[in-house]
Amino acid sequence: MKRDGYTFRQMRQRNKQGQKDFRSDRPREALERGDWIYGRRPVFEVVKSGKRHLYEAVLPPEGRDAPEVAELRGLLIAKGVPFKTLEREALDELCEGGNHQGVAVRTGGFPYISLEQVIHDVKENEDALVLILDHIEDPQNVGSLLRTADAVGATAVLIPEDRASGVTPGVVRASAGASEHMRVAKVVNLVRAMRELKECGAWLTGLDLGPDAKTYTSVDFKGRVGLVVGSEGSGISRLVRETCDFIACLPMKGGVASLNAGVAGAVALYEIVRQRVR
Repeated sequence: MKRDGYTFRQMRQRNKQGQKDFRSDRPREALERGDWIYGRRPVFEVVKSGKRHLYEAVLPPEGRDAPEVAELRGLLIAKGVPFKTLEREALDELCEGGNHQGVAVRTGGFPYISLEQVIHDVKENEDALVLILDHIEDPQNVGSLLRTADAVGATAVLIPEDRASGVTPGVVRASAGASEHMRVAKVVNLVRAMRELKECGAWLTGLDLGPDAKTYTSVDFKGRVGLVVGSEGSGISRLVRETCDFIACLPMKGGVASLNAGVAGAVALYEIVRQRVR
């Protein structure tokens, strides 16, 4: 027999280890704290990274596990995270109709790092690569950029505190969980943060159009560098643009004037990789 996603044998084992079931005597507010993240890959990466506090999880009934769900179940048990099953309708409501694939986890907030930590890492790494997002509000673009930043081994990502998307559950899903492996700092003043990076010897390139823009493949991306990507609508802001050392553009041969931020940033990030693996 099972009870809320546990077999009675598992529940006895957990009790022996002194671990409480998720229906403990904790206050109701504690049970509702945190964000729900859903989808098999995003949830797996959240749990595997170990960066967040995990309150509880939702899994399909045991015995019908796909390999990735079985691996996730094992991780949750190893980390002492309580989990339960829910009826499909209840999980649909919890995830607001999103594609949850039968899996969700309630977590604490994303653990941002400080600008001081970013500066330290840049000083320690002569090939440091920092991705700078200039007031991008669309979680799909932010998630896509974080996924690419993780893939290319970026040192850190800077995002402004105001008028920008942070690492929300939507961003985690859009990044397929890659956001959980990135070091992300929120900064009050993006221009000031960029100046501090330059003082560490980093050369900053902004993606934008204009008479001063050179083709992105002609920029020297070796050494400590920062790549600035602006929002799809307004691009990079004036002061941010003026703080950049170089402005680079992507050739557009078709009928549209620009790519979305996620795609443009990915192209430029992989140009940095290409130049460094020669």
